[in-house]
Formats: sequence, structure tokens, C-alpha cells
Amino acid sequence: MLQKNLEKVLRTTKKHLGKLSSLGVNTVKDLLLYFPRDYNDTREFTKIKDIIPNEVATIKGRLTSLFNINTKFGKKITRGIFTDFSGTIEIVWFNQPHLTRMLPRNTEIILSGKAKTGFRKIALQNPSYEIIKPYEEQIHSGIIAPVYHETEGITSKWIREKIKPLVDEWLSFFEEHLPEEILKEHNLMGIKEAIKNVHFPESEKKLLQARERLGFDELFILQLKVLQRKWHWQHATQSQAKNIEIKTEILKEAIASLPFELTNAQKKALKDVLEDIKKPYPASRLIQGDVGSGKTVVAALAALNVVKNGYQVAIMAPTEILAKQHYSTFVKTLTKYNLNVQFISGSTTKSMKDDVVRQMKTGTVDIVIGTHSLIQEDIGFKNLGLAIIDEQHRFGVKQREILKSYNSPHLLSMTATPIPRTLAIVVYGDQDLSVIDEMPKGRQEIITRVVSENKRKQAYQWIEDQIAKGRQAFVICPLIDESDVIEVKSVIQEYAHLQEFIFPKLKLGLLHGRLKQEEKDEVMEGFKNNKINILVSTSVVEVGIDVPNATIMLIEGSERFGLSQLHQFRGRVGRGVYQSYCFLFTGNLSEEGKTRMQSMEKYSSGFKLAEIDMQLRGPGEVYGIRQSGIPDLKMASLTDSVNIEKARNSAAKIIEKDPLLKNYPKLAEKIPEIQEVFIND
Repeated sequence: MLQKNLEKVLRTTKKHLGKLSSLGVNTVKDLLLYFPRDYNDTREFTKIKDIIPNEVATIKGRLTSLFNINTKFGKKITRGIFTDFSGTIEIVWFNQPHLTRMLPRNTEIILSGKAKTGFRKIALQNPSYEIIKPYEEQIHSGIIAPVYHETEGITSKWIREKIKPLVDEWLSFFEEHLPEEILKEHNLMGIKEAIKNVHFPESEKKLLQARERLGFDELFILQLKVLQRKWHWQHATQSQAKNIEIKTEILKEAIASLPFELTNAQKKALKDVLEDIKKPYPASRLIQGDVGSGKTVVAALAALNVVKNGYQVAIMAPTEILAKQHYSTFVKTLTKYNLNVQFISGSTTKSMKDDVVRQMKTGTVDIVIGTHSLIQEDIGFKNLGLAIIDEQHRFGVKQREILKSYNSPHLLSMTATPIPRTLAIVVYGDQDLSVIDEMPKGRQEIITRVVSENKRKQAYQWIEDQIAKGRQAFVICPLIDESDVIEVKSVIQEYAHLQEFIFPKLKLGLLHGRLKQEEKDEVMEGFKNNKINILVSTSVVEVGIDVPNATIMLIEGSERFGLSQLHQFRGRVGRGVYQSYCFLFTGNLSEEGKTRMQSMEKYSSGFKLAEIDMQLRGPGEVYGIRQSGIPDLKMASLTDSVNIEKARNSAAKIIEKDPLLKNYPKLAEKIPEIQEVFIND
């Protein structure tokens, strides 16, 4: 019944039905689940004598007169006098002459709108109205009025008028899908009562309870879906399990030979991975770690353990710069074990690539590190035991699945993009999560400052002094080419300007995404060897560049970047023994922009900055809807850690005892309805 098309139940035009369809609303169920985005509390009536200009007032009284005036510009103004027991006020509507026919005189009416001052008197302009009819429920005024997402011709008032009879007539067809034990455990409102109160709240308390129930619903069904997917993956691949033993003595020796001590967070993450690969099914884990927290070393030690069990390891990174950085770290960390570590990328010559692929297929290569080249058609492995994907959100689902399809290896994903735990649970719910939230000993905090334009010259002089002492600097620009639309610096123009007018005696390098790979390699090699003093670059330096001698990060147009990205840039310095600095130059800042820049100065934790960014801009803006697979939630908040944990735990209990939901048929029906989480193909 709830799937009945709206054209059969609504009295409206085809044009309006088309507008609803553009909002994704086609059936009775769609409209009843078209939840408000906000509410206006119009329960308190203002006396006319107490109306304040430029503030919204809701008044109850009578129209004593109402008439239309034709202006010399061909437009119509509808004017009236409205009276309550405290006084009178003028009412003005623009281009709504029909109101003189619709609104009765000397009958009680509720108006709600903003008062404006003009010609030394106050008038209520374009107020919403509702005629009080005895024995009928008010749905526009004198209530907590729902406000909906609107489109041309579809106003909140129109939606309220269409939804109210549907709530009264069709709500009974909704069936409760949450198990009784979950409703009781979390003291949740029933589904029918929740839908009714989210549209027409009986009270603030009821509205809060309705929103809590519907928000829990979204998160719970979402978690059911990802946890069921996880169970299916584990169940389907048990026959291909690779029970990999922990080579304790080899790992102890490898850890002892490192030129630094592992942090407790690194040890915990390594333990998590080693426990994973003992399981009787291919495991899937995500390691989150701040810039410079040492994720790659953990991955290298895990890879060593897998190789010593007779299996191969593949590491895939989204850029050649990052892949080469991993190759360097793996070779350096595992050098004493004489492992066959190979590299493959788009710039690898055909003969070299053919040789590496042959070794992969015959099993003579132990570890292969590369870019998308690892998932080309002619690639294969003899016995892949562990697949490691770095910055996994930069790969599509199908790309990740290809790597997982090679003998169903254990999967380890890593990211240096800080994601608040609440969001990670929702987006990466089918993976286990480890967080490296501790920095290595001796890692200095980077001094960060927002620099005003009038201090630019001083900043340049200071940078020149630092370079004279042997240090190096990055300059980051938002764009490659100059833009007529956006007033921000382009990397090509800035490079030319800095080289000719600011630092003519220094050697500058230029790096951006349009350069050929060999050109990028040449520039990076020059910068690493200190033959280039200042690297002027776009965001391609965000990850994968490790130059310990670089101590200055100058970012132009900082307001153009999110907090997490700014933090990634900042993480390119402070990797050596010298004190490092990050200078933020900005254009005109909004209030939100000021808050973000102040946060960069105040906090050094990427996770803290990610939480602030998500609260300020929302997860879709911060992480990119398509890239990260963030679901489009109507009621739930991705910053609501309490509800997310509740939903996760409840879903886990259900899947643990009944993974196929045989005893929960109504829940099983709900799973296909929830938006697919991982949509980043």
C-alpha cells in the first residue's frame, strides 16, 4: 500500500508531481519519509505592540481590511490592517493579489513573518498565514512547524498541507522493523509515532525522541549491512584461508635492528595485524595514522612475517611518488633479510615490467610495490598472502576488489587522512580498525602561523636566512594555471615570480600534476639532494615526500584547502632533527575560514583537526561524497558518537547470532533500502 504512486492519492498538478519526483519523492512512502530539515517554533504569539523590527514574529488576530494596489511598474501590492487586543500593524504582500479573495476579514488568523521599518512605520512583510478553523488542527502556525528542503513551486507550506492527510490516513501501514529487545534496550520510540512526530511534533520532547529513533534506524541498518557483508566475505573465503604463523624471533630481531623505538601505538597496530593473519579467513583491517606516525614501518614488519611464512606481499599506492617512498622504506627496513623487493608503475619500461610480472607469477619475488599497475590485466601472483593498499579512499571499490581477487589475500589498508572514529565506523564498517595516535619520540611539533599580507616580505627574508643555514622550503599553491575566476595564486606564475623577483640567487624547482613522470622524478631527486632550495608545488606533495632537511612549509590560498589537507601539507616538514615551521597565507576569510586557520595554529593532531573540519563543513564537504562513500543520512549525525556506538554494538549482536537474518525478516527487507556505502568507483 505504501508504494502507491502519489498521483493516485494527492490532489495536485502533474507539474507538482514532477517537481516531487525530482526530489526523489514518487510514492506515499517516499513522501512520509521526506523528513524536515529544520523547524520553526511558532507556538509563542507576539503582541503587536511588542513586535521588533527585523525579527520574526508570530501574531494572532484579525484582518480588518485588505486591498490591492497597482504600482507604476505593473506589479501588485496587497496591503491590509491586522489587529489584536494590543494594537494594529500594517501587513504587506508582494505579487499575491489572490489573497484579497482567500483571506477573510474579521476572522481569527495567525500570521508569521519578519517586521520591516519603512516610511517611519513598521509593517509585516510577506508573512505566512493560517486561518484558524474550529475543531481543525493547525499545521502552519502556533506549532513547531516543520521546514522541508524545497524546490521551485514546492514550498514547506505546500508540503505540510500534502503530508498531513497522509500521516492521518497511511501511517498505520508502516510496520515496526526493529526487534523488541533493541527498542527496549535503547528506549526508542515506535516507528509510527516517530514518523508522526518528526512531521508534526506534539512537543519538543517528542520531537527529540522521534529524531533519535529515526537517526538510530539509519545507523543501525547501515551497520547491519556492512557487518553482514563482512560475514559473507569471511564465510565465502574460508576455504582459501592462509593461516600465517607469527615468527616471533624474526620480528623481535627486526624490531631491535630499527634505528628507533616503536611507539606503543605502533606495537598495538602490528599486534592487531599479526593476530588478523592467523585467522581462518582473509582478514581486512584499516590502519589510520597521523602524518609521520610510522604506519609504513608497521606494514613492512607485517610483510616480513608473511614472506617468512612463504607467501608474497603486494603494496599498492595511488601515486608514483608515494609508491617510491614506500619502496625506499621497505628496502631500508628489511635490507638484512635479502628479500626480493620489486617496484612497478606506469613509468616502468615494458621489459622491466615483463620481468617483474614473471617473478610475481613464478613466486620468485617476495614483495612488489607499485601503483595501479599492480591491477592490470596481465598481472598475477603465485601465492599472494597479504595485499596492502595505501590511501585506500583514492582507489575505487572495483580496483580494490581486483587486488583482493588474487588468491583472496589478507587485506591491510592504510591512510594518513585523519578520519574521526565515528565516521570511520560508518564508512569503513566492514573493516577492523587500528589507530596509530602516537608520534615517534623526538618528533618536534611544527610551529604554525597565519601570516598577514603586510608581513610577507619579512617571511621571505626569514626563509632566505633559513636556506642560508642549509635548510629547504616548500611553497604550495592551489592551482596549476592562473584563473580569471578565482583570485588565488597559480603554481606556474608563482614559481616564475619567486625565481625572478624574490629569490633570484636561489635554486627553485617546480612540481605539478601535468609534468611527465621523469620530470617529476628529476625535480624530486634534486630536492632530496638539496640541489633545489625551494620546491614550488601544487597538492601533489600532499603525501609520499620525505625530505628531512625541509623545514619550512609556506601555503598560499590556505582557505582553499580543508583542515585535513593543510595538515597533510604541514606533515611534509618536521621529519628531521631541525625545528620546522608552517606559514599560512590567506585571501579574504569567512568566519568559518578564521576558525579553521586558528585551529591549524592551535592543534597539531590530525584527528582533532578532522573532527573540527567535519563539524564546520560536514563530512561530505571534507571527504568528498563519491570519494569516501559517505552515506546521505537524513536524520543521523556522523558526529553523534553515542548513537553510532549504540547502533554498531546492536547490529554486531544481531549478526553474530543470526548473520543471514533468518529470524529477522523485517530487518532483512530493510537492508536493500539503505544507500550503498562504498560508492567510490
